[in-house]
Amino acid sequence: MASGSPFFDDVRTKSEVIDPPQSEDMMDVGEGVNDATLIPLKPNVTVSSSVRELLECPVCLNAMYPPIHQCSNGHTLCSGCKPKVHNRCPTCRHDLGNIRCLALEQVAASLELPCKYESFGCMGIYPYYSKLKHESQCLHRPYNCPYAGSECTVIGDIPYLVAHLKDDHKVDMHNGSTFNHRYVKSNPHEVENATWMLTVFSCFGQYFCLHFEAFQLGMAPVYVAFLRFMGDDNEAKNYSYSLEVGGNGRKMIWQGVPRSIRDSHRKVRDSFDGLIIQRNMALFFSGGDRKELKLRVTGRIWKEQ
Repeated sequence: MASGSPFFDDVRTKSEVIDPPQSEDMMDVGEGVNDATLIPLKPNVTVSSSVRELLECPVCLNAMYPPIHQCSNGHTLCSGCKPKVHNRCPTCRHDLGNIRCLALEQVAASLELPCKYESFGCMGIYPYYSKLKHESQCLHRPYNCPYAGSECTVIGDIPYLVAHLKDDHKVDMHNGSTFNHRYVKSNPHEVENATWMLTVFSCFGQYFCLHFEAFQLGMAPVYVAFLRFMGDDNEAKNYSYSLEVGGNGRKMIWQGVPRSIRDSHRKVRDSFDGLIIQRNMALFFSGGDRKELKLRVTGRIWKEQ
């Protein structure tokens, strides 16, 4: 699932969206994110590799957006890297000063480029200054691997990630909308964020990730279970789920809406958007001498009408 050239990869890890300058010299840019009407490339603005290189910052190698700075010899760099080079041009080592390269900014304003997620299905063509904003919201942008047991850096579409979870992470895969899982830990007094499990369910033509783990909440260790939807948030809202845990004649029930895997596992967990079980209660549910955790979590997923 590798992407294309470094130019189109320039904003993969950027979270900040930089708006284009509002100037009569700059073109008026549409705000549509996934407009079905594609903008044809103009014959006189063919984007050659040499133009892309001109718009590439020599320090961070990302595409440059206004204000674009230059030294007295005409070497350019982006506004984000200017403070990092201590007012010295990284190319010729002359003082940078505060010279802005308006000509290059206007050249960029005349360009129209394909979305960097073209290989994932986005067929849109966007003006240079709106491309970055579009890509931050593109419906075709890949998902991060939802596996919570390691800092996995794999990205891809849903079918690719499902195969990745099964083949590389050896995640349990189940068909059906109901589940009954038993979680056992021999020493429940050692939390250290180490007790976690992930199971993937296939139902209603979609995939869902069931997370269960222990983590430290202040001084008190707790267990949390929650469901994530392998798709976007607007689709996740079409489904609901319930979780139930109990023992010794008592039970706890949670009902909610699965969160999209666009939200990280940590973000969902730290918002407590799921079934939260205090350790003492979990040990009470487990019965026995309270030296072993034995929790049975049942639940179901359904589609809202």
